Amino acid sequence: ISKGPGNSKSAKSTSVPPGPPVYLDLVYIPNHSNSKNVDVEFFKRVRSSYYVVSGNDSAAEEPSRAVLDSLLEGKAQWESNMQVTLIPTHDSEVMREWYQDTHEKQQDLNIMVLASSSTVVMQDESFPACKIEL
Repeated sequence: ISKGPGNSKSAKSTSVPPGPPVYLDLVYIPNHSNSKNVDVEFFKRVRSSYYVVSGNDSAAEEPSRAVLDSLLEGKAQWESNMQVTLIPTHDSEVMREWYQDTHEKQQDLNIMVLASSSTVVMQDESFPACKIEL
């Protein structure tokens, strides 16, 4: 049996391979902020001033409390305490509970959560919106 590159699997796979951090202005947390694709390693490596948290499906655990907790854990390992703004696309129970439970830690880590009551109406559809200035 020969094993070539790509045939071996590591014991633990992560969604973001190890390496130096990447700095961005705005990041949309992938897959509706589902914990199957985003973990602490993601937030240790993908460092942004703004993270958009989408998802409004509690049955599918979107957004995931584990993802929100991973943000706190990952950001705690950054060398700098730059401000991070979290932009939820929906007002969900998970987001509200996480915000209340971890508010003090958010402040310590310089994380701000935006609450938006703005709505955009286009043709026959309306949806929540938030203005971001970079």
